[in-house]
Amino acid sequence: MIYYLQGLTIGLAYVAPIGLQNLFVINTALTQPKIRIFLTVLIIVFFDITLFLASFYGVGALMQASKWLELAILLMGSILVLWIGFGLIRSKVDIDRSTDVNIPLLKVITTACVVTWFNPQALIDGSLLFGAFKATLPEGQDLAFILGVSSASILWFSGVSTVISIFSAKFTPKALRIINIISGVVIMFYGAKLGYNFIQIVRGML
Repeated sequence: MIYYLQGLTIGLAYVAPIGLQNLFVINTALTQPKIRIFLTVLIIVFFDITLFLASFYGVGALMQASKWLELAILLMGSILVLWIGFGLIRSKVDIDRSTDVNIPLLKVITTACVVTWFNPQALIDGSLLFGAFKATLPEGQDLAFILGVSSASILWFSGVSTVISIFSAKFTPKALRIINIISGVVIMFYGAKLGYNFIQIVRGML
């Protein structure tokens, strides 16, 4: 039980900070029908858990073995995240609850995949964090830890989407605009940090 609780607390600390996944779930909960919110949460949780498992079982070792791969991910990730943040700041918000906001399920799946698996900071942080924990777990306790982290993902994203969905009527275009600007600034800071890490590594190689 202790290693399940350890996985649960570490998992919550990992998914709770504002990130691309959280923004995707929040925007979905604000604008889409409940059935699509439920499906989106299931899809996000699936990609989140598969990313955790990949990190837990070896993505970290692959990235640590190739400095060039790490550099490529940092550079491309910095550009991508900066562009996403800039787009959020510039985006116009218009709440029209009579509009059919049901987007194709395939688009939900591909977007969920992108915000999870193509988030370089999640790849790097997850690989280092969970790879390190795997090395410290006693033999036979991997499953308990994995179940704990997986439970954290399910509890967090289902909880966030439920709360936002219930109070979505209180969100005005102005409130959403403010959320988008704040989120965009946070994400651009996130992208700038990736770019700074890239520069620091390049300097260290010269």
